[in-house]
Amino acid sequence: MIRLNCVAEGQTELRFFNQTLRPHLAEKGVMASARCVTTARKRHRVYRGGIVPYRAFKNDVVRWLKEDQNADARFTTMIDLHRLPDDFPGYDDAARQTDPYERVCVLEHRIQEDIGDRRLVPYVQLYEFEALPFSQPEELARVFVGYDRAIAELSRQVSQFASPEHIDDGEKTAPSRRIIRLIPAYQHQKASAGPIIAAAIGLAVIRNKCSHFNEWVQRLETLDE
Repeated sequence: MIRLNCVAEGQTELRFFNQTLRPHLAEKGVMASARCVTTARKRHRVYRGGIVPYRAFKNDVVRWLKEDQNADARFTTMIDLHRLPDDFPGYDDAARQTDPYERVCVLEHRIQEDIGDRRLVPYVQLYEFEALPFSQPEELARVFVGYDRAIAELSRQVSQFASPEHIDDGEKTAPSRRIIRLIPAYQHQKASAGPIIAAAIGLAVIRNKCSHFNEWVQRLETLDE
């Protein structure tokens, strides 16, 4: 039995991992747990969740690696490429890549290389978690009633891209920004609504539409091989 520890960027990723990925991986013999990345430690209190500089991210990952050195332990991450701090290793090399899949592969390779632990499988989401709901935008109606026209427009927008993972990372055009512009309520409900919508879509559809995400899940399914 393999145990998998995941460092998630925020509450949205954490809930998605726990609600959707953890049960799936358990069926594959991988017992998973997750926690948000540490953002601060003050007076014996630990604050978690959000974008942090690479040094803080690395320290948090390395701390968990040291805490759990059992032979059956593996580790992964779930962080967004969108708004990733520019001090992450390989950032400049990744930025020069025109293929988005090459961008995240460069970053993941350099993170693994820098931390230097074979048990770690870094994952950088293209371009952010909200790409996953774009696999089937119609499911937004499960949470956001009365937004039929907005949801239809989101479906039209994603059809202009090769896949949901190809939606760009502009400040106004990243996946989350597109949803919030048409469904403003999403901004304050994303941590709860996003995972619900992704669960409704289902892993099979998301994996079919998002190849980089699918490759990550495949690696997690076969950690004991």
